[in-house]
Amino acid sequence: MATAAATERPVCRRLVGRTAVVTGAGSGIGLASALRLASEGAHVVCADVDTERGKAAAEQTGGLFVETDVTDADQVEALFRTANDTYGSVDIAFNNAGISPPDDDSILTTELDAWQRVQHVNLTSVYLCCRQAIPYMREQGRGSIINTASFVAVMGAATSQISYTASKGGVLAMSRELGVQFAREGIRVNALCPGPVNTPLLQELFAKDPERALRRLVHVPAGRFAEAEEIAAAVAFLASDDSSFVNASEFLVDGGIAGAYVTPQ
Repeated sequence: MATAAATERPVCRRLVGRTAVVTGAGSGIGLASALRLASEGAHVVCADVDTERGKAAAEQTGGLFVETDVTDADQVEALFRTANDTYGSVDIAFNNAGISPPDDDSILTTELDAWQRVQHVNLTSVYLCCRQAIPYMREQGRGSIINTASFVAVMGAATSQISYTASKGGVLAMSRELGVQFAREGIRVNALCPGPVNTPLLQELFAKDPERALRRLVHVPAGRFAEAEEIAAAVAFLASDDSSFVNASEFLVDGGIAGAYVTPQ
């Protein structure tokens, strides 16, 4: 159940007139973030490989849907070109699309095809999106890129998803480097590192293994998983000028997991 803070309508309008591209916008964190960015005044371009969900997201945000396989360089190029051609700028890129399939598990059991599939969707796509977004932002002299990493990029887990963890570590390192490289051109790049979020992806994963879910939940000081709207609030902050001095960061929104030695009983 969402907390009161997560379900309250935002009262700020920090993004009026700006253009935000959101990948994986059809569900979960992507959908919640697209809605939040739109509520703050942004023109939202919803990218997803799922046409039905992507179109629904665009309808809800009053924005534009562009069907996009984020692992396809030509489709990613077309996504950002369409955003710029339609709205006149690319101010925000929330590179969020990702997967966490059940065949990505321990290094001892995860096969090469599963490893590569996760790397392509979770890491290569972020490279492709950043590569397309940055030239528009350089021309404008401003922009905010938010790349979805994970708290597992800064911690180890005995319940491993080896390729997922490695991909998110790569996202974190790439975001840090890009943030440093382009800082003096008015471009900020941050890695959003959510803790476990109550999304369909997490629900599906944990429904297959309830014991694994409980084993992870015990390590969350807050005593619950995050709601997608809580992560979306962090996205909106990083997209806005309120975070103008936040750059090249690992922006943890994890309920205290990374700071915990033991958790409350």
